[in-house]
Amino acid sequence: MIPDIESPRLLLRHLDPRVLRSCLAGEPETAAEWLGAPLAAAWLDEQALMALRLDDIAQDPAYAPWSVRALLRREDMAMVGHANFHSLPGHPYLGGYGDVELGYTIYPDYRRQGYAREAVLAMGAWAALAGATRLVLSIAPDNLPSQALAAGLGFVKAGQSADEDGVEDVLTARWPLKGTQS
Repeated sequence: MIPDIESPRLLLRHLDPRVLRSCLAGEPETAAEWLGAPLAAAWLDEQALMALRLDDIAQDPAYAPWSVRALLRREDMAMVGHANFHSLPGHPYLGGYGDVELGYTIYPDYRRQGYAREAVLAMGAWAALAGATRLVLSIAPDNLPSQALAAGLGFVKAGQSADEDGVEDVLTARWPLKGTQS
């Protein structure tokens, strides 16, 4: 079992292959038992991400600890979103921008409460302990809340890329991020 990443209000719990397979099989109750927390309805709509991360882990089991994690609010174990690294550190797709790219989603009912910032800081600290100190975020230019979060943490625009989601700004920062004690 891969340990949780902990932050003041969140547990970042690995969505392991058993959980992902149960979700994909339409067995959310079984998945919730494996996870040890209820699943957000919005998570169950993320079938493509589940399949992608399950395949990534099958291709390279070393990726598992870097894979998708549920963001669980400690006070009630509500799943407020999810976060993951898009690959193992040093993947060639990063093009030298950084060591590892972080992605996150906060579900609408939980936005504007600081959960994204807390998750990015927790994931960044965890990555830094593993030696990945140059972090990358890819954010759509019109995603103003995420752009503001990134700027507040010291991320700066290093380029732009286009993929199936459209054009995104590639933002980079070194750990420790702005506003951290580490």
